[in-house]
Amino acid sequence: MNYKDQIISLREAASLINSGGDLTTVLRHLLQAACRHAGWTMGSIMSIDASHGYAFVMLRHDPTLLQRVLKDRWELATSPSLIALKRNEPVYIRDARVSEEFPGYRKEAFERDYRTVLVMPMQCADADGRPMVLNVVSREIVDVSDDDLAFLGMIVHLGAIAIEKQHRLRAERSAGERLQTVLHAHTSLLQDVLAGGSIPTLATTIGDLLPNPVIVVDFNANLLIGGKSPDPAHFTNDTWQNATATALNRQLMKSAREAVDNPRAEPQTLFLDDGTRRFHISVRIEPLSVDGEAVGALFIFPTAQEFSDLDLLLLDSAKFALSVQMMRSFIRFRFETRTLTELFMELVEHRWRDASDLLQRSQRLGLNLASPSQMIVVDFPEQTRKLAGKSADLHHAVLRLVQQNAAHASVVSIADGLVCLVPFEAGKGQERTAKLMRRISEELKRHLEEEPIVVVGNRCVTLTDYPENWERCWRTIKIARAFGRRGVLSGQDFGPLPMFVAAADVGEVKGFVEESIGAIVAHDRTHETPYLETLSAFLKEGCRSQACADAMGLHVTTLRYRLSRIHDLFGVEVDTPDRRFAVELAIRLHSVIDSHSPRQN
Repeated sequence: MNYKDQIISLREAASLINSGGDLTTVLRHLLQAACRHAGWTMGSIMSIDASHGYAFVMLRHDPTLLQRVLKDRWELATSPSLIALKRNEPVYIRDARVSEEFPGYRKEAFERDYRTVLVMPMQCADADGRPMVLNVVSREIVDVSDDDLAFLGMIVHLGAIAIEKQHRLRAERSAGERLQTVLHAHTSLLQDVLAGGSIPTLATTIGDLLPNPVIVVDFNANLLIGGKSPDPAHFTNDTWQNATATALNRQLMKSAREAVDNPRAEPQTLFLDDGTRRFHISVRIEPLSVDGEAVGALFIFPTAQEFSDLDLLLLDSAKFALSVQMMRSFIRFRFETRTLTELFMELVEHRWRDASDLLQRSQRLGLNLASPSQMIVVDFPEQTRKLAGKSADLHHAVLRLVQQNAAHASVVSIADGLVCLVPFEAGKGQERTAKLMRRISEELKRHLEEEPIVVVGNRCVTLTDYPENWERCWRTIKIARAFGRRGVLSGQDFGPLPMFVAAADVGEVKGFVEESIGAIVAHDRTHETPYLETLSAFLKEGCRSQACADAMGLHVTTLRYRLSRIHDLFGVEVDTPDRRFAVELAIRLHSVIDSHSPRQN
């Protein structure tokens, strides 16, 4: 063995590796050096696919190769390669022709005329992650010395360095190509936004660019756009997109809103029902905001592949592009609703001077004041009036309902609520209006988790009818607020006495009731006594003892005892008309306040 030639061959191999030469050329040079300078006849480099049970020949050196087909795949059961990898040490077969342990090699040893075999693990893997081995054979029986093993160990080590370098170069090229893709995608997304592209088009582009399935939610347009299926076992892309647009739409919208209100960095589990089965799915929900107000969300469904830094950069670009596009819709919505709100308030507060000018401006904004109409006023619950970005959701939800009822209907945003202007329909048309009010109440309850107050005005024909109906509607809302009533209401639901109470100061009314009969109410509640009921029945019967006793099913003595106790305990006097009127009024007011209190509703 010529040590000088060995050192020269190793130096040449190292130079090839350093120059970034072709991997196949480097490995072939190393394989030739192993055979030429260590006394081996031929050799090969193999990759081991343990999961499928085969060893594959990647590169072969055989200077005596005849023109015939050789095996490029070995069963691991008949190959020493797997043993070399498991033990992480060379496997030496002194004479393959007599070896019983590896019958595959024994057969080929006769076919290709070789004797000694040496298999060495290479401490590296191919492009598919499969471990590799160096395999050399000799036509003669060779006794392998420590020097031989050291030289071949250096060959293997240089081969591992070359392969790892190739992997790094491939990863760097892939990262560079991925970076170029991300930069191109970023530019493309911005161009789409600046060109005025739509949210659905942008969502499709983002779905193609990101490796993960996504859903884009636009609160302003009340729009949810599904992309690739996150669960191919149960949904194809088409069935998933159909489900997100129908059965899953409301559930996903609610999850998006909850995630925006309570943002979380880690993925969360959604429990969904598509009408045929219930299932759960993991998702990460990224809020999209403009000027501190939520305008949408991006659902990102995890895959087996983790997000890389470039994927995160692409995700930021996608979020930025979506936010900019939604900002346009948001600003347009705010401008349109604010302009419409200003015109409507000018109308109902009678601040206009030129009727024709007002009609022209309303027509430009899509508000039809020339035809008879009716206003439905919606008052949001007090604890949900600070809506944190839900105003567009509610506006679109109600607009969709009223336009299903009448094509020329309009919805106006006001402080603490909405106003729906619908064409006036007499007769059975009022039944449709009442049904629409109930649908509005139910729809908003799903969004706000509490019923709003919904009232309707009378027919508005001229411009001067609107302020009057506006005042009437808000008077009813004011009464409903005072007595804790919610849902679809009208003035007839309250009667004259609540109207009187609402017109007065509610605090003073409650003070009068408390002063007159508060002690009796408290005593009845604590001790379950019937004193207020008895006093009410006595006044109702004109303070006639026998008639009151008969009406209550009592003996007159029992009635007189109760009245005596009421006088002794509470000092209530009904001996004069003024006192009787004051006590009876207090009882009636108490029934109104108590029956409409939030505690009972």
